[in-house]
Amino acid sequence: MNAELEYTVMQHHADELRRAAAERRRVHEALRSARPERRHRSVFARFLAS
Repeated sequence: MNAELEYTVMQHHADELRRAAAERRRVHEALRSARPERRHRSVFARFLAS
C-alpha cells in the first residue's frame, strides 16, 4: 500500500477511536452524575413507604 494512503487511513482510524473514547467518557460522566439522584430517590421512596 502507498505510504501516504496508509498514514491517512491510520490517522482516520485514530480519530475515530478518539471520538468513540470521548463519547464513552461523556456517557460515563452522565451515568455517574445521574446515579446519586436515583439512589436518593429510592431512599426517599423507602422512607415514604415505611
